[in-house]
Amino acid sequence: MTRRIGARVVADLLDGYGVTHLFLVPAILRRTLAELERHHPHITTVVTHGEKSAAYMADGYARVSGRPGVTAAQVVGALNLAAGLREPFLAGSPVLALTGGRSPATKFRQVYQEVDDLPAFDPVTKFNATIDDADRFPDMLRHAFRVATTGAPGPVHLQIQGNEGQLDTEPTDVEPVVEPGFARVPAVRPTPDDESVTAVLRLLAEAVRPVIVAGGGVRHSGAGAELVALAESLGIPVATSANGKDTIPGTHPRSVGVVGTYSRECANQVVARADLVCFIGTGTGGMTTHFWAVPPAGTPAVQIDIEATQLGRNYPLRASVVADAKAALTRMLALASRHRQPDRTAWLAEVEALRAAWRARYRAVLTSDAVPIRPERIAGELTAGLPDDAVLLVDTGHAGMWLAQFHDVTAAGQSYLRSAGHLGWAFSAGIGAKCAAPERPVVVFTGDAGLYYHLGEIETAARRGVNLVTVVNNNHGGNQSRRGFDRAYGGQGTERSRELWTYREVDFARIAEEMGALGIRVDRPGDLPTALDRALHAGRPVVVDVHTDIEAAAPQPVTGP
Repeated sequence: MTRRIGARVVADLLDGYGVTHLFLVPAILRRTLAELERHHPHITTVVTHGEKSAAYMADGYARVSGRPGVTAAQVVGALNLAAGLREPFLAGSPVLALTGGRSPATKFRQVYQEVDDLPAFDPVTKFNATIDDADRFPDMLRHAFRVATTGAPGPVHLQIQGNEGQLDTEPTDVEPVVEPGFARVPAVRPTPDDESVTAVLRLLAEAVRPVIVAGGGVRHSGAGAELVALAESLGIPVATSANGKDTIPGTHPRSVGVVGTYSRECANQVVARADLVCFIGTGTGGMTTHFWAVPPAGTPAVQIDIEATQLGRNYPLRASVVADAKAALTRMLALASRHRQPDRTAWLAEVEALRAAWRARYRAVLTSDAVPIRPERIAGELTAGLPDDAVLLVDTGHAGMWLAQFHDVTAAGQSYLRSAGHLGWAFSAGIGAKCAAPERPVVVFTGDAGLYYHLGEIETAARRGVNLVTVVNNNHGGNQSRRGFDRAYGGQGTERSRELWTYREVDFARIAEEMGALGIRVDRPGDLPTALDRALHAGRPVVVDVHTDIEAAAPQPVTGP
């Protein structure tokens, strides 16, 4: 055995698991950073302006690469990092968080910045533990990667002794043994048994108006092609959760769009009309089902999920399959020929009529030349203007509503990543996504309310040469909240209540220029295609500041046919 410093072991392990970027607020693991520079200089350290944004960058990196994103913070920033882990926890994204921890020699003596942070990580991680001996670095890091990438993926946290993780300066004899099979998602693909698959196929064959609802588990599994093939083979329309939107192109004839609360109207109509719903890789949560109203309670359902605990959680099931989505869909395709499907001509015609009616209803706003610009027009231009290999990241709130309803993924090679519920996520996550896929165009869609959260990270992108494009729906307010405040005020807001969701007019293009990025201001809809094309070819970070109509509100979700 070779005696070495703990920091060298940590550096070698990160390299062995294929880590290419580390997102952090210093100071944490200083000696490890030095060992990375000496022995693994290809691993890039991205210093951010906040722990929460560092966690979001690691999350964006993980969702694009399929490898765990790594983030770190010293003990005083640990709670900020924990807050950032809420997003990958809710989205099922593999993130490894490393923080400093208290030292036994100074516990309970009111040492500077002493707080017991460990319990804060329990609700937002799959695994939360401490490393208090340098000999434990290899086995604890191995276990962290193993937990993050198996089953439904998710974040893990290791608290390393010392407020800055100084345990990495201690010597150890242990070897940095790596388990390469747990370096990416899915690390393990549980296969289904034929009896369960046959039960699902039999029910699908008996249904007259079936629909598939595909979720983030399908995208984690890389099962988009199998999903499309099954939908085509069985003649079944497909709705998706927001996290599963890129599992089937929105332009495909079987696609009806995103279902639930942030949804496309025709998707909710189709799912509400179905006589059997097949959930694949979705937790059937409140947003995907509009709080369990779409489909309505009592609708016959089947479910396929890698986690047995998800099966039947919100809808009683006629049949279920515990398996990786790709493995399950592959086996369904192989066995489908044994189950003759009914004539679904009438059902598919009804679905197409609902799709066509939706497009006709909103064609005017999708192509509107109104000034201030309509947000639907931005969504339409993103559909038309993004390359076939683009990555699009979308914030929650109104940004998520506009894009869920009015944007279409147009190619199997495009990725669509949406916040699971945290405003401000998209911009920081976009930096991480671009780090993971520097060869792909990466575009962020957010509002001014979302950009304000981590505005300082424009400087991070410029400093590190992370050339993502950020499109800002700048309406000088957070007008998603308007309806709620108006209701609270008896149906009609006041000047004071308007102050709760409006801001000053700010030119983000000028701010971007001051921070070292390219800023492009757009005031007229006809300039959007040129601005987007210029941004995609700029070779530097770009903020496209689109000034839009504050009175524009996204349509409310429907719950019936």
